[in-house]
Amino acid sequence: WRGWEGAPYSTLVPSDEVTINYRHGLPVITLMLPTRSERCQFTVKPVVTTVGAFLQDVQREDKGIERAAVFATDGSKISDATLMEVLLMNDFKLVINNTAYSVSPPVKDKLSSEHATEMEDIKSLVHRLFVALHLEDHQIRKERELLQKLDHLKGELLPLEQMKARITDSADAKTSRLLWIGLALMSTQGGALAWLTWWVYSWDIMEPVTYFITYGSAMAFYAYFVLTKQDYIYPHAKDRQFLHYFYRKSKKQRFNVERYNKLKDDLAEAEESLRRLRQPLHLRLPIQELSDKD
Repeated sequence: WRGWEGAPYSTLVPSDEVTINYRHGLPVITLMLPTRSERCQFTVKPVVTTVGAFLQDVQREDKGIERAAVFATDGSKISDATLMEVLLMNDFKLVINNTAYSVSPPVKDKLSSEHATEMEDIKSLVHRLFVALHLEDHQIRKERELLQKLDHLKGELLPLEQMKARITDSADAKTSRLLWIGLALMSTQGGALAWLTWWVYSWDIMEPVTYFITYGSAMAFYAYFVLTKQDYIYPHAKDRQFLHYFYRKSKKQRFNVERYNKLKDDLAEAEESLRRLRQPLHLRLPIQELSDKD
């Protein structure tokens, strides 16, 4: 049997030096303290107590203990974070200074189904009480993290929002100007057709001209549908032209639209998380689980 540094221990003590008995449903570990030369009992709560906490209790009881650790029967070290409930399921070795104690936990009698159900209810109640007592601190810490995230996102978005506002104003002005130009061209076309009909030619001559102009307009609208897969509706056409000017201006000014949209989505998600977090803080109810966006 070798320790954590690979050196063999000087003593391997039989299992009767460390005994484990159950009293009132709790395991009581009795062992001989090396410095004080007296037997000491340690009552542990297997559902809550960890191996590390148990070893600290042993060292606090006997200041002469320099090293304490727990190993499995195959020589692997048991983590300090392991619950005593898990440790007591199998044999193990308790190492104190240079002495290794072989420990064989007794097999607990199987509980009746009613008793087992009652114990599970008690464990569930203890867990809920623990969560309720520590929930407020967790929520406050989470709220502080979300507020810091919001400040960081708003700081990154501020210059992008200013650049976006300038690009939006420029694209909107160009779109409005294009609409007024279209109205002016249609007015000019109507005036020219009227002048040719009443002052230059007769309606017999201009009627085929207006027919082909109408047919040409229908072809233009159909071509718009073929290219965009959308009907030629004035608000939709205006929005499409606005986006065309917006993305062209963004490319010239090196405005990263994808990064801006990502920051806006992150900001909205953080604000929603904060809203959902503050509601149970106000009502003192358990926090709702925040689901990640796909």
